[in-house]
Amino acid sequence: MNRMEWLQQLINGISLGSIYALIALGYTMVYGIIKLINFAHGEVFMIGAFIGFYAIAGWGLSFFPALLLSMAVCAVIGVVIERIAYKRLRNATRIAALITAIGVSLLIQNGVIYFRGAQPEVYPSVLQNKSFNFLGAQVSSQSILILLVAIVLMIILQFIVHKTKIGKAMRAVSYDSDAARLMGINVDNTISATFAIGSSLAGAAGVVFGIYYTKIDPLMGVIPGLKAFVAAVLGGIGIIPGAMVGGLFLGVVEAIVSALGFSLWRDAVAFVILILILIFKPSGIFGKNSREKV
Repeated sequence: MNRMEWLQQLINGISLGSIYALIALGYTMVYGIIKLINFAHGEVFMIGAFIGFYAIAGWGLSFFPALLLSMAVCAVIGVVIERIAYKRLRNATRIAALITAIGVSLLIQNGVIYFRGAQPEVYPSVLQNKSFNFLGAQVSSQSILILLVAIVLMIILQFIVHKTKIGKAMRAVSYDSDAARLMGINVDNTISATFAIGSSLAGAAGVVFGIYYTKIDPLMGVIPGLKAFVAAVLGGIGIIPGAMVGGLFLGVVEAIVSALGFSLWRDAVAFVILILILIFKPSGIFGKNSREKV
């Protein structure tokens, strides 16, 4: 590939990676608080895509109102999942919580198929997709919008975590939940808020995914959800900047692999990266090695 083609793939990869990053943030936030890999998170992403679809196609909303509606509904769904499925398992073994997360994932998938069928939907076009020339590469207005939405949401998340009362509570619970409870922090509400924020970001990712790829279906959350998990592990599970960097890196790698003619391997490369990172640096790019008592 020449320099212009490399730049084009870099731009495509950043757009895709920003979607992975938004989903990965939910994984990493929940893990950072209660050490749970919420494998139902990909299905929250799928629900967000469908809420955005019905808001745009059925109710005639424009992009941003549909995005906000999807985020709000997914936040509520995230809290409901946490209260019903995970709250009683906080003191259970990790394998019990993990199996429950997989069960919730399958329940949501099949529930959506039962109520609306398995047929895919074509996302309505709500944005005028114009192309701009950037150093010889073509940049679409949709790619720019997706990247801007991701960056703004990530900045807001960083502000919430580091500058607000609930953010301080999240960091305290993450560090030591028992000590946080003794200091008067409502641990249950803090965990619910974490699920709400992470799920709202997954809902936003679902809407921008639908705009970007134009096709959605009830099983669409499986592969992006697993890739976002890889991105979270790559950056350092439980570390918010790590999820951002991991998502962007994974998106760029996928775009380059496809451009080199190995498009059939684009899904496999994420899991090759996961295997390598677990072998050579299990704590991830931003993580620190620490021993865990078992």
